[in-house]
Amino acid sequence: MESVRIYEIPNCKTVSSKCGMLGEPALEEFDKWFSSLPRPMFPRDFLWFDESQGGFVWYYMHDDSLDVPDYFDIVDFPGGLYAVACDKDGDDNKEFMEAIKRFIQDNEHFVLDATRVQIGNVITPPAAQKALGYLQMDYYVPIKVV
Repeated sequence: MESVRIYEIPNCKTVSSKCGMLGEPALEEFDKWFSSLPRPMFPRDFLWFDESQGGFVWYYMHDDSLDVPDYFDIVDFPGGLYAVACDKDGDDNKEFMEAIKRFIQDNEHFVLDATRVQIGNVITPPAAQKALGYLQMDYYVPIKVV
């Protein structure tokens, strides 16, 4: 059974949290805002680590129906293909990420796409989190067809 799936995110506009660390105001305000929205069937929020700024940035896919606070930016998101797999949020995922990279290397049709960042999304609904005692995270590694 394969544990890595290929997913495509379209080019789109996203609401951006601005850069910060977990627990800091930028991300806390963003979490409060997007958590007040109806929970969609598929994820619309993605978190990534901005190496140049040394912090996390949270994105939420934008649409015209959203009431976006002025202190958040609306930015272009370069969509594309991703190799995606699930692991526990907060665990050391180095081995797990190496498995995704091996999957890509073993498949002659894809290569890593270094022009885009790796992103993640917590997929666990609140009731499941309570039952499990932890969160599950989907990890998205950007790829392209060769």
